[in-house]
Amino acid sequence: MSDSNQTRDVYDAIADPTRRQLLRLLADRDEIPLHELTSQFDMGRTAVSKHLGILKEAGLVIDRKVGRETRYSLNAAPLREIQDWVSFYSKFWRDRMVLLNQLLQEEQNEP
Repeated sequence: MSDSNQTRDVYDAIADPTRRQLLRLLADRDEIPLHELTSQFDMGRTAVSKHLGILKEAGLVIDRKVGRETRYSLNAAPLREIQDWVSFYSKFWRDRMVLLNQLLQEEQNEP
């Protein structure tokens, strides 16, 4: 984990489809109240709060109290670790495709 404030692995945090959907919703807006996030799922407020807590532990979500309401926003910085990991494999496959293309062209040029 790159950020010393993180207590949960970013990969673990995004492993769950509900948490990925929460991140997607938060990416679309600056800040979303808990009750609005809860309305997007077929689960209760407590379950959504638990998922948000996991995302918060990974540094992916920031919460802010406004009166009695909690509002959440995305902190995408920890996702850089995942982007870096995926980009390595993108290069790996791109290089393999270049090699495959070269082999296919060599086969076509053989008598």
